Amino acid sequence: MEREEEKNIMFEMAARFVNQTNRHVFLTGKAGTGKTTFLKYIQKNSPKKNVVVAPTGVAAIHAGGMTMHSFFQLPLGPYLPSQRNLWGEATHNHDGLLKNLKLSREKKQLIRELELLIIDEISMVRADMLDATDAILRHIRRQPLLAFGGLQVLYIGDLFQLPPVVQPAEWEFMQHHYSSPFFFDSYAVRQNFPLLIELRKIYRQSDQTFIGLLNSIRDKQISFNDLESLNSYYRPDFQMPEGEPYITLTTHNNRAKQINQARLLGLTGKLHEFDGEIKGDFGEKSLPADLKLQLKPGAQIMFIKNDKGEFRRYYNGKIARISKIEGEKILVRFPDEEKDIELERENWENIRYHYNAEKNKIEEEAIGSFKQYPIRLAWAITIHKSQGLTFDKAIVDAGYSFAPGQLYVALSRLRSLNGLVLLSRIHSQAIQTDDRVLEFMSNAAQENDLMKQFLEEQVDSSWQSLKEAFSWQGLANYFEEFIRSYENRLIPNPVKSKKWAESLHPKILEQHEISLKFLKQLDDFRNNRFASGTHQLAERVKAACLHFGKCLQQWSDSVDEHIREMKTKKRTKAYTTELEEIKGLFNRKKAAMEGGRDLAVALSSTLEDGPGIHSPAGQANHRN
Repeated sequence: MEREEEKNIMFEMAARFVNQTNRHVFLTGKAGTGKTTFLKYIQKNSPKKNVVVAPTGVAAIHAGGMTMHSFFQLPLGPYLPSQRNLWGEATHNHDGLLKNLKLSREKKQLIRELELLIIDEISMVRADMLDATDAILRHIRRQPLLAFGGLQVLYIGDLFQLPPVVQPAEWEFMQHHYSSPFFFDSYAVRQNFPLLIELRKIYRQSDQTFIGLLNSIRDKQISFNDLESLNSYYRPDFQMPEGEPYITLTTHNNRAKQINQARLLGLTGKLHEFDGEIKGDFGEKSLPADLKLQLKPGAQIMFIKNDKGEFRRYYNGKIARISKIEGEKILVRFPDEEKDIELERENWENIRYHYNAEKNKIEEEAIGSFKQYPIRLAWAITIHKSQGLTFDKAIVDAGYSFAPGQLYVALSRLRSLNGLVLLSRIHSQAIQTDDRVLEFMSNAAQENDLMKQFLEEQVDSSWQSLKEAFSWQGLANYFEEFIRSYENRLIPNPVKSKKWAESLHPKILEQHEISLKFLKQLDDFRNNRFASGTHQLAERVKAACLHFGKCLQQWSDSVDEHIREMKTKKRTKAYTTELEEIKGLFNRKKAAMEGGRDLAVALSSTLEDGPGIHSPAGQANHRN
């Protein structure tokens, strides 16, 4: 049994809120606390249909998702949350955004089926980007009054690290609408504040003195003694010892390239080039490794991917040296080890999501791939690209030129201060934590009992799940779009097929109206407004399940009959596939109501004892 102090309690609580409630969550934590591990855990273990998006191509590839611009078709340039475009073609307003939105029917269905949106590297997401996403989700999901169209959002990132990038010309427009470019100043977040959960267990560092110093920098509370202690590692004439795995962290990409090229050219021996292979759709700006990798024996390299093998020989950020190159064969050796390992090319995929109606799940589809050795030259790297990496020894070269968060990112890459070398002194001006971030984090800090909040949110989520099970809005919307699609169908006798669909449509709308009245009854039950008591909740839900289920079965039989008729004709495969999807939609709605019937039994007890006292054990909030 794991001891209490060894558990990551905040990790477990965050997973509970994400998986078993509808609450928006901002999962944050200091460097090295396991935010990426949490993301991967939710991707793999959440019962909810989810997608992962990130603000940049490289971040999206590392997170195993898509860029926000690609998934939501966000336009370039600032988005201003206004009905009118006051600034011309340089910006995008609400009406223009939706007018120019060109999403396929399949993409719309995917967005409507989503239950959880995961946004990684949220510190780099601009407020206007988030508001544009919010506007699109409200529109596509037909929930204009709900933030993100009623979709749960999991934000992951650390605001004390890299900030959003806003050009001065863009801020000229944005400042009239936003207090800051940070995501928390978006209108969407202000209207629906996320629950902040901070991971506190640090895995990268164990030295409490070093951890304390990092916290002081992070919180902008570094003392004179802290600064003196930090500058004791100032060594302007430092010469890297032969064989020691030091990497230089610098603020500018050109500086990192100059260092790497100079050190590479300084090695004797033949220069070898290894071309990466791009297949399909994979933008060069999103490449995680060099398209043309140049190496020599003796070159210092860094791994940029974790080893998938049984022995886990390397991790993302581990330093090694090229010991031998023979044709396409590359051998590397780690410091203090005597044996070489042979490199193998790795494959990265550029994915897109699609909704599998038959399986009722969101699946990933590789639309492109990139194959290359999972290494890069590592005498130097930019602080920006070092985010998420871990080093044993690093040379920090920056001085006054730190942007907000950069000093913290650079130092927090190290396991301990023993591996630190400063090429320039750190002055107090370099401790640049944005005051707006400090204020937000202070206001968002949770003082309440998280377990109590969780139980209350879980009950709310269970009621929402029950209402969704008996809501016909999505089914009615889907069938309405299906009827409109007949205008562009190339099938035999489309008029007759359209008449068949139109014969079902009023019946679906009739049941939709009945469902609205039933949902009102559910609200009354929850608020204890039924004089007969709460014990009848389960009976009412059971009766509704029988009534609606009978209708769904009749319509499913009608679809079956239409499918059999169409299969006897040519050029109907795509059409009959869609009919099968509609039949699956009816069957899933029936199964969801049956699940709601069981859920009503558990919810009855919450009404008897008071909201927030009990919660349905193990109830996962997701639509069937």
